[in-house]
Amino acid sequence: MGIYADQVLPRLVDKACSSASVARWRTRVVQGLAGVVVEPGFGSGTNLPFLPPEVTRVYAIDPAELGQKLAADRLAASPVEVEFIGLDGQLISLEDDSCDAGLVTFSLCTIPDPAVALAELRRVIKPGGALHFLEHGLADDESMQRWQFRIDPFQKRLFGGCHVSRDHAALLEDAGFDLDWIEREYAHGPKAWSFFHMGKATNPVDPPMT
Repeated sequence: MGIYADQVLPRLVDKACSSASVARWRTRVVQGLAGVVVEPGFGSGTNLPFLPPEVTRVYAIDPAELGQKLAADRLAASPVEVEFIGLDGQLISLEDDSCDAGLVTFSLCTIPDPAVALAELRRVIKPGGALHFLEHGLADDESMQRWQFRIDPFQKRLFGGCHVSRDHAALLEDAGFDLDWIEREYAHGPKAWSFFHMGKATNPVDPPMT
């Protein structure tokens, strides 16, 4: 993948996603998580300091192997057991219904096929379990949307496939999740990159066979 993708970009993402302004959002999005959690896009473990004590284990997935090294201090300081299980959020090496919940932050924007990744999350999260999400994505105002669509081709090349124009609520509902709640608003930073989608969705319980 090259030096930039393997060595430089993970460090840039770590810095950008470790700011105090983003930390306030992380504190909120993890509320209510408990038990065994699967986290595609684990990165450098920036969510670890904010996890509730009810979380017992995290199955971590991330394409950047450098992220594990960057996460070393956070891993050492966290009481949560973390197990790295793969590099690809589109292919999760876990049994069906093996996780109580999922957590995805600033990752659905980058995964090449989010529909496949969300189908995998539905498979491994128990029926009735929750998926907590925090992403930057498509703005509500059309003038900013036009800018985001213009920026996307350059954004993808510079930032490892990251998009700024994905509608995460639509992606979740198309994947079969029930959207419990969502907040969509501008955070701190340039508007095209900082329209945040934060919320919680439920993996529905299938009705009994008749």
